[in-house]
Amino acid sequence: MHLSALLDFDVVPLDTEDAVAVLLDVTAPERAKDTGRPRATLQIVLDTSGSMHGGRLDGAVKALQGLVDRLDPSDDFGLVTFDTQARVVVPCGPLTGKDAIRGTIGALRAGGGTDLSSGLLRGIQEARRAGGGRGATLLLVSDGHANHGVTDHDLLRQVAADAYGHGVSVATLGYGLGYDEALLGAVSEGGTGSALFAEDPDTAGGLIAQEAEYLLAKSAQAVSLRIPAGEHVRAVDVVGEMPSHRLPDGAVMVELGDFHSGEERRLLLRLEVPGVASLGAVTLTTLEATYVDPETLTTYTAALPVSVNVVPGDEASGRVPRPEVRTEEALQRAQTAKKRASEALRRGDRAEAARLLDEAGQGLEDLGDAGAPGAPGVPGAAYGAPPPAPAASQAAELRGMARMAREDDLSRAAKTTYASQSGYTRRRGRYEQRSQPPQNPQGSQAPRPPQAHPGPPPPLGAHPPGTIPAPQPPQGAPGSREPQPPQNPQGSQAPRPPQPTRTPPTPQPPQGAQGAPAPQEPDGPGAPQDADGGHGAAGREGGPRRISGQDPDRRLSSPDAADEA
Repeated sequence: MHLSALLDFDVVPLDTEDAVAVLLDVTAPERAKDTGRPRATLQIVLDTSGSMHGGRLDGAVKALQGLVDRLDPSDDFGLVTFDTQARVVVPCGPLTGKDAIRGTIGALRAGGGTDLSSGLLRGIQEARRAGGGRGATLLLVSDGHANHGVTDHDLLRQVAADAYGHGVSVATLGYGLGYDEALLGAVSEGGTGSALFAEDPDTAGGLIAQEAEYLLAKSAQAVSLRIPAGEHVRAVDVVGEMPSHRLPDGAVMVELGDFHSGEERRLLLRLEVPGVASLGAVTLTTLEATYVDPETLTTYTAALPVSVNVVPGDEASGRVPRPEVRTEEALQRAQTAKKRASEALRRGDRAEAARLLDEAGQGLEDLGDAGAPGAPGVPGAAYGAPPPAPAASQAAELRGMARMAREDDLSRAAKTTYASQSGYTRRRGRYEQRSQPPQNPQGSQAPRPPQAHPGPPPPLGAHPPGTIPAPQPPQGAPGSREPQPPQNPQGSQAPRPPQPTRTPPTPQPPQGAQGAPAPQEPDGPGAPQDADGGHGAAGREGGPRRISGQDPDRRLSSPDAADEA
């Protein structure tokens, strides 16, 4: 597991309360190509209530039969169905009789009410039994509102959170336009999984297959991030909609769930810093990412110290925030706007939803003039440069969603907006690969974002019919990251066993630490340039610097826990 961080400011004023934003990237280990993948456990919980009759159930049956074909005989697969009660249709275990299981799935019939809680609880029991210490993935598929059993969202969120605590991650797939996205969203949030939305059988089948591919490419599970408070950090906040909780010792814990090989997630943290009474370098906190290797079931921890330089107040007054961090803040605020807009749409308040989405989109578009590299006071490209590619893509999507909120079906707009927020927050790398600009449904003016959020990208050079590929940042552009799609685990990208953890290198203090003058760099055509293309001017003026002796962009960076010698 690799951690790297970028601070908006790497200097803070002496004896003054302040706040520092930390842009954190968490990247999962890559699987080695010459080893096999570990045994997987996948439990499906399928709604077979009366509303699933016809094409919806037929599409789910076809997808599950294909899923059985895709899994290895040694993999564990189970199927629980629910209507007014839960039934174990396929006990979770090895796929030793695929033909019989395919036939059992093909005989499913729809009818009755929707006791979602009984299906979820019984599915969790099966997943825990079969997965044991290896863990498991559960996918809940439903097209309706729970009308039997437990229907309280908070209780069902806690059920999923308890399952995650016992090694079972829980994802949900809402099918059609009649399901309760708030309920399924609560379940996926508690279980640290995806909250997917499919309006039609083909999309649902594709998403079920994609979730299975991610499971088979898993290289880290039960990933958590701990951000300690302490002498130099009074409080910690996670910006955006990533769920987190505070521990008794004041630290904040973020449950990140499972990662596929090479997957990257991004978080934005805000550290409140009390006044520091001495000049020089100080470590604010040490971030700790803990995960389990799914092949060896060994637990590893990657640590990353976050340090700043304490300087006199007049020196700190000239600092300039990193544009990448300010862009990320706008992106995270946009996800909050999506969530609130979805809630407004469920209330029938189109105007409020459209306002929230338009304002968030405008905020991202304004980054091209005020927050992007090249804006006044910000080193980088020429003034008036367009917003960074991820911001531009999100701005376009938000504008399309605002038009949906005004003109399209209320339920479709609410579900699309909620799934977009959940996908971007929980599975950002996957989401950005799939994210497409909204299209007009059936010739109307109301744009309709693609249904498969989030999921892996289409093959290179191809994209789903009726969609337009999202703009991609140029290779090597500042701040650009292009997470790689999961590889076929059979014969490629197999996991490599982690090695014992070593202590990460002690971060070097910024130039000028401990009151020593920073060495001056020559200016001019032949002078060495910093990561932004300048000649170190930002650092000399008190602006932030990326602090590391390892990476070309001087980003705070931890060693890979799985690569330690």
